[in-house]
Amino acid sequence: MPFYDGNLYHFFYLLDEGHHQGLEGLGGHQWAHASSSDLIHWEQHPIALPITDDSEGSICTGSVFFHDDAYYAFYATRKRDWTQHLSYAKSKDCLHFEKQLPNPFITVPEGYTAADFRDPFVFKDSNGRFQMLITSRVDNFHLHERGGCILRLSSDDFENWQSEGTEAITGGDAGEACAPECPDWFEINGWYYLLYGPDHKTCYLMSRNELGPWVRPSLDTLGNSWMLSVMKTAPFKNNRRIGAGWIGERKDHKDDREMLWGGTAVFREIVQLADGTLGTRFPEEMVPATKSQLTDLTLECLTSGASGNPGQLTLKQEALQAEEVASIPNLPLNYRLRCKAVVKTPSYCFGLGLRGAGKYESMYKLGFQTRTRQVSLEQETVELPEDTDTFELDVIVKDSIIDICINNHTCIINRLYELQGTQLFFFCEGGAVDFKNIEISPLK
Repeated sequence: MPFYDGNLYHFFYLLDEGHHQGLEGLGGHQWAHASSSDLIHWEQHPIALPITDDSEGSICTGSVFFHDDAYYAFYATRKRDWTQHLSYAKSKDCLHFEKQLPNPFITVPEGYTAADFRDPFVFKDSNGRFQMLITSRVDNFHLHERGGCILRLSSDDFENWQSEGTEAITGGDAGEACAPECPDWFEINGWYYLLYGPDHKTCYLMSRNELGPWVRPSLDTLGNSWMLSVMKTAPFKNNRRIGAGWIGERKDHKDDREMLWGGTAVFREIVQLADGTLGTRFPEEMVPATKSQLTDLTLECLTSGASGNPGQLTLKQEALQAEEVASIPNLPLNYRLRCKAVVKTPSYCFGLGLRGAGKYESMYKLGFQTRTRQVSLEQETVELPEDTDTFELDVIVKDSIIDICINNHTCIINRLYELQGTQLFFFCEGGAVDFKNIEISPLK
């Protein structure tokens, strides 16, 4: 739940224990807090919003808003009966918050389910009216266990809030997954954006008007499913916007699809593309520090259509050869790789094999499907916003996480535990691809 006060980027987040199993599955969450003026040096602060009453099963997600020389933390409380209610706390310094009475101060309006009424996000519109966006679900919706929506409340005085009805029906899978978690709203260059998280994705709607009507872009996802869960954003200096989400953990550290709630924070810088749609890239300040670039690398050409050196190589399909492959061996476990891939003649698929071993025996495959504009990292997939034959790649390989930025506007991330190989493979299935300006630097 990031918030920028003009000097510090405040990172409020839910402190979790046992992957949402605290307090008999209610969550038992509390707001933790860190802050930074440069995204490099961080100060950890005391718990901002602790559980202080036996009726509180969890202090859920919300937002911070500055008004009349005070900071207001709006949040949801999950009660022991699993119903959710809105509460708020107040602070003079954005560090020490005091919960306010009445608590709760808003309960679910008629027509919406009390089990999905959380994640309040507050902003002020151009007419000076306060708006609040809430994760909700329409009661007795006409489709089975659907009706996930963003509910909007408004206020003239910041104290008395009235329902304005459903802002957007977001769809999604049946049951709890259909509720669009953690709404976020912001403006960039005359475009307004409404972010939300169905089933742990980060999706968005866009409009030329601050309160809609909202349009769903053809590519409406920022990142890949559980690997960038429910990102929320805040402005930062120099007209930037920095988002924060989280990457989950795999059950029993196995490479399967079963993910656990909670994990590691992931930060992204929001990018606005020429048509108004959004992308993401690494905040450069937060890229792990590296040692000097490796200069003693060797290139092993594993097929006849591979040629070049560790700084630049070509893969060109030869007759009867299904894949062309080259390898750079003896890399450290953690490193940063930067290079450019240029498709010379159309290929079915090309890419990199990370944490590889043997003669193309095992690896985590980063694959570019040029015909469909899809990029995959093992079981995770994103789509590129444009049709291109040039790909600038920035790859961070660090412990269990592989994080990749493509063309400075599209990111894909995955948590992968098992392989520990020290080879980097380059591959091409059909066609021809040049890999240029290859730079590899160990992480410090």
